[in-house]
Amino acid sequence: MGRIESCFGNSDFERQLYGYRLTTAEILYHLPDYPQLLQSFVWQELDVAPKFPVLRGFLDFWHRNLDGKLHSVKIASVGLIKPAEFRLCDGLFQMQ
Repeated sequence: MGRIESCFGNSDFERQLYGYRLTTAEILYHLPDYPQLLQSFVWQELDVAPKFPVLRGFLDFWHRNLDGKLHSVKIASVGLIKPAEFRLCDGLFQMQ
């Protein structure tokens, strides 16, 4: 699929059209000075499920450059652009 050219550049909206979804990761890691304690870090970015290349890149960076050893990562992902939802209502509304 070709890249969409527009005056907006590579916007988040365009990325969502190509399958990027809002991804949230809760990262638990060991504190460097107190390895028996866990600290929580929340990361959020647009990414492509199920391989999550953006998150994997961030975790690779973490592993290479930060002292806190990773304990676990929980991932939640949802598409922000969805088909329209229709619901039937009982009623008639008139506006003047």
